[in-house]
Amino acid sequence: MARRSVLHWLTGAAGLLLAAVAAGQTYPERPVRLIMASAVGGGTDTMGRIMAAALSEQLGQQFVPENRPGAGGQIATASVTKSPPDGYTLLFAAGQSLVIHPHTYASLPYNVARDLAPITLVGASDYILAVHPSLPVRSPKDLVALARAKPGALAFGSSGNSSIPHLAGELFKQVAKVNMLHVPFKGGGPAVIAILSGEISLIFGSGPTVVRHGTSGKLRLVATCSDKRTRMLPNVPAMGETLKGIEVSSWYSIQAPAGTPREVITRIHAAAIKAVAEPKVVKVMAAEGVEPLTMTPEELAAFLRAETAKWGKVVRAAGLRPQ
Repeated sequence: MARRSVLHWLTGAAGLLLAAVAAGQTYPERPVRLIMASAVGGGTDTMGRIMAAALSEQLGQQFVPENRPGAGGQIATASVTKSPPDGYTLLFAAGQSLVIHPHTYASLPYNVARDLAPITLVGASDYILAVHPSLPVRSPKDLVALARAKPGALAFGSSGNSSIPHLAGELFKQVAKVNMLHVPFKGGGPAVIAILSGEISLIFGSGPTVVRHGTSGKLRLVATCSDKRTRMLPNVPAMGETLKGIEVSSWYSIQAPAGTPREVITRIHAAAIKAVAEPKVVKVMAAEGVEPLTMTPEELAAFLRAETAKWGKVVRAAGLRPQ
């Protein structure tokens, strides 16, 4: 009896393993929903649509981008963590709901390490200080001088409270020892509309959010939030050339619900690596100021832990209390 039970268990386990392998080989057999933690027009939205099209070509099924804005990305993230772990609902997100909200909310409807399965990063870019052309600011030093002359008068916009653009502004205030007014919006897209209309004076925006407007002359790109100039924007000065200690980057990740078969994750990971190496994808990303960047699932998990620790320090220094 014991021998028959062991054989039965082994047969069942082998069957499940073969089924998982087969699922990985045939995936995807129907359209895949790519849930984007962003309003239309933001950096995450722009990059998500680029990747949805690229993955559709790589895997021969439609990857359908779906915007789920709200609560700084929590709505999108929570919806994915509650989805079946079969690879047909994926999360496309930047850092806000993943590495900042654990410090700014007393409780979240998910635990990133427990409820999500990391797949890969697909790209990253330095945040950029951009100003309305009417503002007499052409360098970080100009902004510091103006902010000190008019304490609390300059308004910088963000995609929401405790978002990375918000904390980039708070970091600038800490390092430069200036006072500026933070104005939160419901996403990066609305924040850009506000600066284009002159409602706010400046923004710390991701490449996909501000680069195209800098190219057209509707915004002035003052400096990247980095120590050295980026090869994607060689003509834009780095903040570190005049003001050290302000390094902020945007990055875009693909993740699945925890429990998604490893074979499916491996297939998506391989397709994403091929997608961001395609010359036409590289070109489109470069136009948005984004450099292709991939990681293994294990590397992404470690990266998320490091980013969580990093932003925890900024949140505490800014005096932001959990909501």
